[in-house]
Amino acid sequence: MTIRRIVPNIHVGSEEAMTTSRDFYGLLGFEEAMTLFSGGDPQAPGPWVMTMASPANPTAQISFFTEERTGPVVPDLSVEVEDVDAVYARVVASGAEVVRELRDEEWGVRRFFVRDPGGQVVNVLSHRA
Repeated sequence: MTIRRIVPNIHVGSEEAMTTSRDFYGLLGFEEAMTLFSGGDPQAPGPWVMTMASPANPTAQISFFTEERTGPVVPDLSVEVEDVDAVYARVVASGAEVVRELRDEEWGVRRFFVRDPGGQVVNVLSHRA
């Protein structure tokens, strides 16, 4: 199994808090890499997720969520894997708590949420080809 990246997800309380976080992490060298808006429309009010990345090392990332629009909770971290279907099968077979079933998202990822033994919710994903 190949892990491609791990991204901490920070739940922020508002769009204003997201902007403040973006500005702070910009001081550390991160740049905005992705922002998702309602229905994919950047004219829609309020982004709900923003990911920032290091320009020198694009897999070094951090994400900020005002909410999780396609799942029951904001996950604590995201783990991108090579084959999400194979990982999902192993997780289900292990008896771990699946918080959100495996499915495709409109922005090009296939993902599920699972709760780790410490109670953290992990977003496990692969980008669709």
